[in-house]
Amino acid sequence: MEGLLDHGLRAILTRVGGVDRCVSEFIRITDQLLPARSFTRVVPELLTGSRTIAGVPVRPQLLGSDPTCLAENAARLAELQPAGIDLNFGCPAKTVNRHRGGAVLLQEPELIHAIVAAVRRAVPARVAVSAKMRLGYDDDARLLDVAHAIDSAGASELAVHARTKAHGYRPPAYWDAIARVREAVRLPVIANGEIWSVADAARCRAVTGCDRLMLGRGMVRSPGLALAIGAASGQGAMLRDVSPASYSGAAVAALPWPRLVPLLADFWADVCRRVERRHRAGRLKQWLSTLRVAYPEAQQAFDALRLVNDPAAIDAWMLQITELSAQYQPAPEPEILS
Repeated sequence: MEGLLDHGLRAILTRVGGVDRCVSEFIRITDQLLPARSFTRVVPELLTGSRTIAGVPVRPQLLGSDPTCLAENAARLAELQPAGIDLNFGCPAKTVNRHRGGAVLLQEPELIHAIVAAVRRAVPARVAVSAKMRLGYDDDARLLDVAHAIDSAGASELAVHARTKAHGYRPPAYWDAIARVREAVRLPVIANGEIWSVADAARCRAVTGCDRLMLGRGMVRSPGLALAIGAASGQGAMLRDVSPASYSGAAVAALPWPRLVPLLADFWADVCRRVERRHRAGRLKQWLSTLRVAYPEAQQAFDALRLVNDPAAIDAWMLQITELSAQYQPAPEPEILS
């Protein structure tokens, strides 16, 4: 989701509710010690207590292959009081892998151990060090070797995306492999991959045995997904008009289109403040294109703006749909029985 899910959209999505923590897009570490502004540019939440406007902690993520350089940069990052530091061993992008970053390192468990251990030593004990991995590069033959390497190096938790690099993002996700990791290591394991609905979340938890889930594309597609998952598992506010048989639509029920429109307007306003004029419409259409899978109204919006690139015209359109959404009257809240 490069170019879409950055600190601006993090601020929007965490306002909806249900999110316990965010991990930033990766910060590439090569052969030099980065200045503090390199970290705050990608994670401006570092300037506000490492939290979004909604108060959700954000953990900056580092990507690289040099243990010493990663450790030095992690130490500098730690000076900014981050809500932990995450290490990326999962990015499948060819360019990143070609430059020895991300998922390609899954072929070298020893190096992964050295990286995690070096970063852990370089930062204060109060700074959590976590990692994210895939099941492997071409296959999952070294899955447990990598998991043990991260565990024994002192990481505080491990997020596992249930596909190899070779799988990319093609369904299915192999949740059973996450269960193997969880049973093999001591540190907490977070499950990730193909969680699009409340029903998916329930199945993923059942198969993996993991209590905690990491959401990516599913949250961008259905901003109410985390809220819906929490509600269905008894960890959040009750959902209105949602039964177990309709869990696939629970995320939309948690955040109906009229409630999403003001967030869309805020997203557009943020894009207009930060993005070059010629790229603004594309950023909005990118999110609408993702939202239309869950919202028919987003499809209508996308169609209306498909050929529109003038920000002033989009401003007028946004004002119109915002006024319409303001007329939305939610159904009465159900009585909560103890």
